[in-house]
Amino acid sequence: MDSSNRCQKINTVNTCNSTCYTCATGVGTGIASLQPISEKNNFIYLAGGLVLLLLIGSVLEFIPGDFGPRIVQAGTIATIMIAAWGQKGQHNRLVINIVFVLLMLLFIVAGAVLDKAGFSYAHLILLLCFFIWTTWLLLRQVLFTGAVDGNKIVGAICIYMLLAMIWAMLYLLIAEALPGSFNGVPHAPWLENFSTATYFSFVTITTLGYGDILPVTPLARFLVTMEAIVGVFYMAIVVASLIGVRMTEGSRAHD
Repeated sequence: MDSSNRCQKINTVNTCNSTCYTCATGVGTGIASLQPISEKNNFIYLAGGLVLLLLIGSVLEFIPGDFGPRIVQAGTIATIMIAAWGQKGQHNRLVINIVFVLLMLLFIVAGAVLDKAGFSYAHLILLLCFFIWTTWLLLRQVLFTGAVDGNKIVGAICIYMLLAMIWAMLYLLIAEALPGSFNGVPHAPWLENFSTATYFSFVTITTLGYGDILPVTPLARFLVTMEAIVGVFYMAIVVASLIGVRMTEGSRAHD
C-alpha cells in the first residue's frame, strides 16, 4: 500500500515537472519568436507607439498634478525610441534620433526643476523638429525603397498620423504665442492642451469638422486650411497609390 502511494506521488511529481517544463518551453518559444525591430516591421511598432501616445494624452485630464504631463513626455520619448530603433541599420539616422532623445531627456529634467519663460517654446520646437524629421525618414522608406509590402502600408498610415502631430505642435505653438487663436482651447500650458490640440488636428486632417473648436485668427485659419488640403490629397493619392501597387504586385505573384 505504501509502495503504491509512493509510486503515485512520484508519477504526480513527474507529471507536474513535465507540465512546468512544457509551459516554460512554450513561453520561451513565444518570446524567442518575437521579431526584432527592423526596417521590415518598424512601422508596425511605430504605429503602436503613436497610438499609445494619443491614448496617454486622452487620459491626461484624469491624472492630477504634474504627473500627467510627465507621462506625456515619457510617451513622447518612447515614440522617439521606437522610431530610432527602427532605423538602427542606418548609422547616421540613428545618431540623429539619439540626439533628439538626449535633448528631450534634458528638457524633461530641466522642466521638472525649473519653470522658466520660453521653456515651453523650446520643447514644442524640439517636438516639431522630431516629427518633421521622422516623417521625412518614413517618406523616404515608404516611397523610394523596394517593393510595397504590408509594413509600407502601415508606414503610410504612420505618415498620416505624424502629419496630424506636426500640425498639432503648430497649433500648440500658436496657442502659446497668440492666446485666443482658437475658440474652445483654453489659455493653459501646452501640456494641458496636448490632447485638445491632437484631437483638433486629427478632426481637421480627416475633414470631420465637428465645430467644437474653431480657428479665429488668420494664421490659425491658414494652418487649418492647409492641413485639410494635405490630408485629403495624401489619402487620395499616396495611400491609394500604395494600396493599388500592392494589389497589382500580389495579383502578378499569383499569376
